[in-house]
Amino acid sequence: MLFAPVTRPNLTRRQALALLGGALTAPAQSHSQPNIIFIMADDLGYGDLGCYGQKVLKTPNIDRLAAEGIKCSDVYAGATVCAPSRCTLMTGMHQGHATVRGNRNPEVLLRPDDVTVGEVLKSAGYRTALYGKWGVGGPVTLGRPNAQGFDDFYGYLSQWHAHDHFPGHLWENEIERFIGENRSGARGSFAQDLFTNKALEFLDNHHDKPFFLYLPYAVPHTNNELGRMTGDGMEVPSYLSYSDRDWPNPEKGFAAQIEYLDRDVGRILHKLDELGIDNNTIVFFTSDNGPHQEGGHLSEFFASGGPLRGIKRDLYEGGIRVPMLARWPGKIAPGSTSAEPWAFWDVLATCADLAGVPAPEDTDGISMVPSLLGRDDQQAHEYLYWEFHEQRFAQAVRMSKWKGVRLNPEEPIELYDLDNDIGEKNNIASANPDVVRRIDEIMTDARTESSYFPVANG
Repeated sequence: MLFAPVTRPNLTRRQALALLGGALTAPAQSHSQPNIIFIMADDLGYGDLGCYGQKVLKTPNIDRLAAEGIKCSDVYAGATVCAPSRCTLMTGMHQGHATVRGNRNPEVLLRPDDVTVGEVLKSAGYRTALYGKWGVGGPVTLGRPNAQGFDDFYGYLSQWHAHDHFPGHLWENEIERFIGENRSGARGSFAQDLFTNKALEFLDNHHDKPFFLYLPYAVPHTNNELGRMTGDGMEVPSYLSYSDRDWPNPEKGFAAQIEYLDRDVGRILHKLDELGIDNNTIVFFTSDNGPHQEGGHLSEFFASGGPLRGIKRDLYEGGIRVPMLARWPGKIAPGSTSAEPWAFWDVLATCADLAGVPAPEDTDGISMVPSLLGRDDQQAHEYLYWEFHEQRFAQAVRMSKWKGVRLNPEEPIELYDLDNDIGEKNNIASANPDVVRRIDEIMTDARTESSYFPVANG
């Protein structure tokens, strides 16, 4: 069915959440609820991981998630750039209904009435923590993490700040912590190390009750400003195992960023085993959008898009289809795979289902727990919808095997059969007018107008 907003003039989403929280007070102490860890890379491509076909870059710890859990082949980011993708992930609203539909922070942030995954799980008795890149709310706004359901926060509030992998300051809850150059002029700490250390400390201190640990890392995103100045924006402390490769420095830096990412996934998994909470913890791993081509890095150097067309800022598959792995020993069958199409707006409903509580009713999401557990009762989406507002207003729809893309309102819809053309090479719109007509209807009906992101100014 097409999205139909629930009419509740006397009950906002936040008021409904407050009622839900009160109803959950008694059972919230039960540790039968699984711990949830959600790890998200920044600008990691569909083809950057060994388990998705990468031949050069080594990702053994991330590949372990696939070997011991499920690899999803048809999962999509909320958007093709950072802030709107994160808004969709947090609120369960696709880009036709989300508050944030573009990278316009700090102008457009989460609103007081937006309800996030953090809030739903906190109301269910979870300790909630976020270490990394937030991107949808700044200091002294109601979009900041501590006002959106997170007990503990350490990281970047703005996606622009997150370009700097050796930041002069980071935010710790409501406090700005200065961590920049020391007196000798040496660079400060690598943010990736800081976030993982915070995560390990959190696990040590809070593993005795249910927790939600959100790790939106900033790698392998480039430092755009440094890249424009020097031609190399891939900041790392060391090139690690790629130091002796005969590659341009930006490519060694990109590879090293992924090695740091993989290392830290391994550290998290080791800590779960050390604490004896492995079997009661589900770990998700994904990326916020497709691969970048910035800071001197070329996405084709490592075939970061795999078989997909396009990169970050495209609504072709390469810009929005992302890796998605989930590991839950004893619950998710090891080495399993799923081709069920789903997207970031399903994460809120999925996490609520895992916690045993209802999700807000007026979202675009569906719980993907049945698919993750290999059950046959998975509800399917009629369609998935995206829009994009940089330079032009573009839209995309996936409906079963069909993918429609309209690059701007004046151009016709392109149509691709993803079952037979995952690379979107053959536009078959003229041969399938009924499918194109239906996708055109969805592109109109699936969205509500936004004063911040109007079609006329797309």
